[in-house]
Amino acid sequence: MTQHTGRIALITGASRGIGKACALGLAKAGAQVIACGRSKAALEELDDEIFAATGQHATLIPFDITDGDAMDRLSSVLFERFGRVDILVHAAAISGTLSPVTHHEPKDFEKIVSVNLSATWRLLRAMEPLLRQSAAGRAIFLTTGATVTTGRAFWGPYGATKAAMETLVRAWADEIEITPIRAAMVSPGAMRTRMRAAAYPGEEPESVPHPNEIVPLILTLADADRVPPLETIHFPDWRAQNADIVA
Repeated sequence: MTQHTGRIALITGASRGIGKACALGLAKAGAQVIACGRSKAALEELDDEIFAATGQHATLIPFDITDGDAMDRLSSVLFERFGRVDILVHAAAISGTLSPVTHHEPKDFEKIVSVNLSATWRLLRAMEPLLRQSAAGRAIFLTTGATVTTGRAFWGPYGATKAAMETLVRAWADEIEITPIRAAMVSPGAMRTRMRAAAYPGEEPESVPHPNEIVPLILTLADADRVPPLETIHFPDWRAQNADIVA
């Protein structure tokens, strides 16, 4: 397993699902985890698991990722406390209700845009100065498959915001190419998460991978000694090629 001893790792959406698995995996690999999520209780449960596994506590930041002012304050607090961020894993997202594009209520559409796109921009804006303080900053963004981002019935707002997020991240990666920061994007595919269960209520959970299985890929992409590819990595393909190291 790739080690990240002493590295500072911030994870959004850390209260459950892929974000939680990444937070726990990075903590086990030696990173100092900063776990962000809306549910204080869920973050405390995560911290209990991290402490049981490592003997160290995470830094818990319960807040709504759509609160831009809170994001800016977080940047200042983290700079004062840690001086940098070495690893950023952005897992927070919502799919919204699956329905025809014209059937969404404006407030619901705007919520999806706010969480999946606008919050990503605010996160980049707030965390870039901290990533620049790292000798090898790594920023990893969870996205979705091309069948959704190129247009799939009933997934319109989610697919559109994820496609826009990918464009935003690629532009940012091009802009910071002369820095030690490198970005990566991962499409998890079908995975045993609450979002997946809501979209496919009849699916047997055990038929899709557990979020823990994606952790080795995240640890590899966060490695300070490797340069991750900017093209989106599709976890099912990576998993098939690296079956020997998947948890």
